Amino acid sequence: MTHSVKRFICWLIFLLVTAGVIAVATISRDRWMTYLRPGTIPNLAENAPQTVQEAKVLKLSAQARKNLGLVSRAAKPQTYWRTIQIPGAVTDRPGKSDRGVTSPAVGIVSQVHVFPGDTVHPGDRLFTLRLISEYIQSTQSDLFKATRETQLISEEKVRIEALAKTGTIPGSKLIELNQQLRRQQAAIEGYRQDLLTRGLNTDQIKGVTEGHFVASIEVFAPPALPESSASAELGNEKLIDNGTKSLAYEVQELKVDLGTQVQAGQLLSVLANHHSLYITGHAFKQDAPYLEKGAQNGWPIKVEFAEDDHEYWPTLNQTFQIRHLANSINTENRTFDFFIPLINQSRSYDQQGQTFVVWRFRPGQRARLHVPVEELKDVFVLPAAAIVREGPEAFVFRQNGDLFNRLPVHVLHEDRLSVVIANDGSVTPGLYLAQSGAASLNRVLKAQAASGMRADVHVHADGTTHAPH
Repeated sequence: MTHSVKRFICWLIFLLVTAGVIAVATISRDRWMTYLRPGTIPNLAENAPQTVQEAKVLKLSAQARKNLGLVSRAAKPQTYWRTIQIPGAVTDRPGKSDRGVTSPAVGIVSQVHVFPGDTVHPGDRLFTLRLISEYIQSTQSDLFKATRETQLISEEKVRIEALAKTGTIPGSKLIELNQQLRRQQAAIEGYRQDLLTRGLNTDQIKGVTEGHFVASIEVFAPPALPESSASAELGNEKLIDNGTKSLAYEVQELKVDLGTQVQAGQLLSVLANHHSLYITGHAFKQDAPYLEKGAQNGWPIKVEFAEDDHEYWPTLNQTFQIRHLANSINTENRTFDFFIPLINQSRSYDQQGQTFVVWRFRPGQRARLHVPVEELKDVFVLPAAAIVREGPEAFVFRQNGDLFNRLPVHVLHEDRLSVVIANDGSVTPGLYLAQSGAASLNRVLKAQAASGMRADVHVHADGTTHAPH
């Protein structure tokens, strides 16, 4: 390549570079010219996006509040009991709920007068037993013989008394007859009591003394509990709610069939009266100090019954308190029980000439027990839906007309139903706080902040937004 050619190429490259610089300068003329004007300093942050402050205020129309179901109430300081939840169940109360009916003697079930589900009262006939007991037969025979012997001795005594007065027979003979008469009367009384315990009534025993032996006996429903213990435990409410004045049992189970041979003392049936029951709680050992303290102080316990149709029953006006704690631990689930008395409610209806009883609470029904453990004074209590959390922060919403302000609060305690807020000045008494929908309100605010809108922009029910007027 010659020297002239090289020189031409260098000039060509120079011209191309110069043309590129001129073109770039022309395109960016407005930007670099500001540096040449005196007293002018470019504002680099003018076109930068402004920082959007965190949304704290929201405006909702009346329609929007209705759509969210928002309800606000004035905040009032109060006392709240912190509780622990313990599972439980309704159980029978031993010695009060169920009554066993046993056979008084050896016999064969010849008639069954009641069946499971039937309602009976004390003294109602349950079974008829045909006696095959040699003991009862011999006792009846001995009673009859003793009665006849007494009659003979009495007749002999009348005859001898006249002879003793004339001196024909010594007085010692009369004394001997009196002694025999007393022995026979004592034997008769023993036989009578024995037959009474075997199920015979006074009319039947009187018939035995006349030679009419009993071949079958009736088994009746047992009498009510003694008034002293029943009134103390049941609060004088032993009656079913049908206006009657007698205790009602339900035939819960039959233990024998027609024609079954039974022994003396054998269980024939089980009668139930579910008026006096227990709510049995199942707690762990670490809960024992709380339960013991609650039992000692008589603190009331809130009970939630599963599957309870409370709308169809009268209000349950009863204070639930722990009666006693079990002193043994279940080896299978490592829990120990505590017991709360429960006075049941009942209704009755008639069908085909029979009365049937329906109980509100039934053994086996599950329950949730709220046991108080700590008293929190001068606090605000709100429903659980009135609070929303963002990490460690917790917020409630104050309503002021159409505006809702988000306020940070300090949560002392919360459970499935309620939340307890400290009265530390973040919420003052009298402020109207939203009782629900806090999560929905907070989502609107978060969406508002994410969209880049200013924090004081509010949202209508139709979704339109605008700045304050």
